[in-house]
Order: sequence, then structure tokens, then C-alpha cells
Amino acid sequence: MISTAPSLAQLLKDLAKTAKKPLAKATGLSPALYWDESIARVEETQIFRKDWVCPGLAAEIPKTGDYLTYTIAGEPVFCIRDKSDRVRTYTNVCRHRMMQLLQGRGRTSRVVCPYHAWTYRHDGQLIGAGYMERSEGFDKSKICLPEIRTEIWNGWIYVTLNPDAKPVKDALAPLDKVVARYGMADYVPVVNQDHVWQTNWKLLTENFMEGYHLPVAHKATVGAWFPVEKTMFPEEVYDTFTYQTFMKSGDATYGKAHEENTALKGDWRNTSVLPTVFPTHMYVLAPDHLWYLSLRPKGVGEVDVRFGVALAPEVEASIADRDAWVAELIKFFDHVNTEDRSVVEGIFAGSKSDFAVPGQLSWLEREIHDFQKYLSRRLSKTPKEKA
Repeated sequence: MISTAPSLAQLLKDLAKTAKKPLAKATGLSPALYWDESIARVEETQIFRKDWVCPGLAAEIPKTGDYLTYTIAGEPVFCIRDKSDRVRTYTNVCRHRMMQLLQGRGRTSRVVCPYHAWTYRHDGQLIGAGYMERSEGFDKSKICLPEIRTEIWNGWIYVTLNPDAKPVKDALAPLDKVVARYGMADYVPVVNQDHVWQTNWKLLTENFMEGYHLPVAHKATVGAWFPVEKTMFPEEVYDTFTYQTFMKSGDATYGKAHEENTALKGDWRNTSVLPTVFPTHMYVLAPDHLWYLSLRPKGVGEVDVRFGVALAPEVEASIADRDAWVAELIKFFDHVNTEDRSVVEGIFAGSKSDFAVPGQLSWLEREIHDFQKYLSRRLSKTPKEKA
């Protein structure tokens, strides 16, 4: 049973009150913030149409004509590598009859509409449109796919619909100092998957960014290698991201530097960084691998989950039987994702209960409190409800 939600104004007031509490007194969010439709509409306007989101790694489209598709606030787009080796993003909608041009991932010498074969170059320019000679004033040289603002940061593709958004390199400059030692732009992608989970995007984001659940929900996988007391957080609270660092125990299968890794020294050889770039890009950057999630809400109760894994170059180069090794890696992370999916879908179902209440947070959930502050900053700019 879903409780009657408070008004939008009351929900935003509750969010602001929660975000202002000190961590020692902090609680979770009001349940309705996960399933109320009015909140979802505000999030689309104030968050997803204004902030940067991440379709994936630039290394996932390494050659000319390689592309991947994505959505931003419901807007279909595709990222493609052009002949100058630049990653560019365009609307994935034909300028003729609004057909979506590309699906999934792949490589193409031209972008050809599957409906009437209107054809575009990698720079978005229309170069082919059959049987248009009788259409008065038609000039294909004046037709181009709208380009979406795109930046590359440490190997990640970031896109935004907001022409006024701060450059990614500036927004994430403090994080650059933390992750630079790993050289993640050189990591080699080995897994790319897309799934749909039955939950709210905020619940999945909160779940990924906290280690409190690892020894319990992931006791069969990563939780066994996670010494809770080694979790560290930055002193500052940042506007666009948060992160933690943690160390893997000596018997961990993944998360330790390869013997040929000479860049990482001391404790950094078995230390991982877990950044969350608001609103929906999160990853574990370890000395030997990274794995990431990029989320796209589908209403309040579904979320498109893009999942990827990449390996440190010295690890990838040392694998004798690559197919078998990657298959085992995929099996492991599929298990991890299954554990997480069970949790976040269960929380979403529980949030609809009349008895659902936000409990007090642990110190290990510091990043959730950072996320609450981010949400409050973004959503507080929303115009007040009319009386």
C-alpha cells in the first residue's frame, strides 16, 4: 500500500531539513521522495536537464565510427568517434520524420536512418536524402543533427543538455587529484551491459555509495574482503561529487595492484576509490580494475542501469586465456549486481508501506548524507507550488 504523499512543497521542505542535519544526527529521506511523481518531474527539470551525465568510457568507442546510444532526461542521443578522433554526441532523432537513428552499440561509416535512409556524416551533417528533389526549398546542406555538449574527463564521456553547466574538468578538479594516480583513462573495457531494475534511481545511487551493507548483503562476494574500519572519507563536502576510499584484505581476488604496476606505492596498491559523480555516475576504481554504473530513471519505479568493467592495462596484457578470465569476471560481477538488485528493489517496495520511516544513518553512510545535500541544493531551486 502506498501512503498518501505530502505536497511537493512539504517534501522539499523535509528534504532541506534532512540535508541540514549534522551527520551524527542524520536520517534517511522521507519515503515519498522515492515514489512521488511530482518529485520525479522536478528531478528531470532541475537535475537531469542541467547536470552532467555519463554514457560510458571513451575507450568503449575506440575507432572511427564507433558509437553508443544513451538517453538524457528521456532525450535519445548517441556518442560517436569522428574522423578526427573526437568523441561527439548528437540527438538520436532523424531530422525527417523523427525516427531514432541508431540502436545499442556498434560501428558505422555513416549514420543511416532505418526509415527512409536519410544519411548523416559523423559530424551530424545530412549528406543523403533520396527523392527530395520535388520538395520546394529543400537543401540538405542546411540540415544537421543538433549536437549535444560533450567533454572527456579521465577517460569518461560526460554529456549535458545545459549550455551553462560548469566544465567537467572544473567541477571535478578536486576528484582528479584523488584518481589521477591510477591512470584510469588507460584501463581496457571488457564488459558492457544494460539492464532495467525495478527501483528508484536514488535508492540505487545510495546503495552503491555506502559500504555499510557490504559485509551483509555481499557476504558471498566483495563483502568478505572489506575491512570496514579502513573506510575513509574526505573532510570536505563537494557540490558535484562524493567519494570514499577503502582497502581490500590480502586474500581478495580483485582489488590489488598487479606486480607490473609501478605507479602505485604503499597502501595505494590495495586501496580502491569509490566516487559518485552526481547525479548518476558511480564507479569503483581499484588498482587492477574498475567497474561502473550509469543510471537513467524511467519514472519513479524503474531505472536503466548501464554496467561496465575495465581492466588496468598491465592486468589485461597478462591474461593468458582472455575469454575464460573475462567469463569468470563477468560471473563474479553478475553475482554482485544480483545481490544489489535484490536489495534496492526490496527497499523500493518497502518505501511504499504505511509503516516506512527513515532511520538514522551510520557513519559509514556519510556519502548518502552528501547526496542528500546535493539533492536539496538542486531541488530547492524549484518554483514553489501555486496555492
